[in-house]
Amino acid sequence: MAELTDYILDHIEPEGDYLYRLWRATNVELLHGRMASGHLQGRLLKMLVLMSQPRTILEVGTFSGYSAICMAEGLKELNNPHSKLYTFEINDEQEEFTRPWIEQSPVAEYIDFRIGNAITEAPNMGITFDFMFIDGDKRTYTDTYKALLPLLRDGGFLIADNTLWDGHVADPAYDRDQQTLGIRRFNDLVAKDPSVDTVILPLRDGLTILRKKPRQKSGV
Repeated sequence: MAELTDYILDHIEPEGDYLYRLWRATNVELLHGRMASGHLQGRLLKMLVLMSQPRTILEVGTFSGYSAICMAEGLKELNNPHSKLYTFEINDEQEEFTRPWIEQSPVAEYIDFRIGNAITEAPNMGITFDFMFIDGDKRTYTDTYKALLPLLRDGGFLIADNTLWDGHVADPAYDRDQQTLGIRRFNDLVAKDPSVDTVILPLRDGLTILRKKPRQKSGV
């Protein structure tokens, strides 16, 4: 499996020096460094941005800034100077590490990094988002979804990370684990939500891609 992973990474867009240094620093200096998106998922997020061509992106859970920078790279290549990614990190202790990496990145002008709770703050921004990436507290995924889906434009995309949770979602041994239960509730909710199209990719820890269906226009 490691050989196949190496093969994949050798045959996709390179990570780039800045992201590589950020990945190393994240794993050396922070607990749970593996939470950062990493090379493969980062390139996928950039590709999804290039494919969907959003002007506004909302990210929930900045952590070290790796995924934000990847998505902002997509915005930069789309060459719309009015594009912006708004990323929220609820843990204020993360700011000392993350803010310099974002502000010194080659895509800093495309990123608005905020310390705060996206569930309560994003609805007050007066922005309709074209693209969302949820990677915050797994226990509150359903609350995040319910609060933010109304802010996503019709036809927009919402990406949720860690939705297979190392396979724990299908393992009865984790029936009392609150993070596992939070992800199960989210997966059950979106699977039954008629307002979205849903697919789960078994990439790393599971990545769910949702498309908000356009509302049917009422007849005359």
